[in-house]
Amino acid sequence: MNKSLICPRFEKAMGILSQRWTGLVIYQLLNGPQRFSEIEAAIGITGRVLSDRLKDLENQNIVKREVYPETPVRIEYSLTEKGLSLEPLLRDIEKWSQTWLEVEEIENKE
Repeated sequence: MNKSLICPRFEKAMGILSQRWTGLVIYQLLNGPQRFSEIEAAIGITGRVLSDRLKDLENQNIVKREVYPETPVRIEYSLTEKGLSLEPLLRDIEKWSQTWLEVEEIENKE
């Protein structure tokens, strides 16, 4: 049997991006730095899952967490250079979805 080999880097990239909500979190942060509650409200994700995704993305150096020593403490999340480099990919997916996905298909899945 002739087994096709997948590049380990490509496989790792797909593993990161295929985690539920990860693409949407990155896409939301393309709008600039945001607080946890802003991201949570914008994409309709639970706080626990969002926290896990942000930690994963921070560990991958895709998202940066910045703490501002104010009262109350303000924490903002933003994309690193590595995270921002995903913008063309996400914009292409956005364009593809506008061209190929019908609204009925999306509504029927929900």
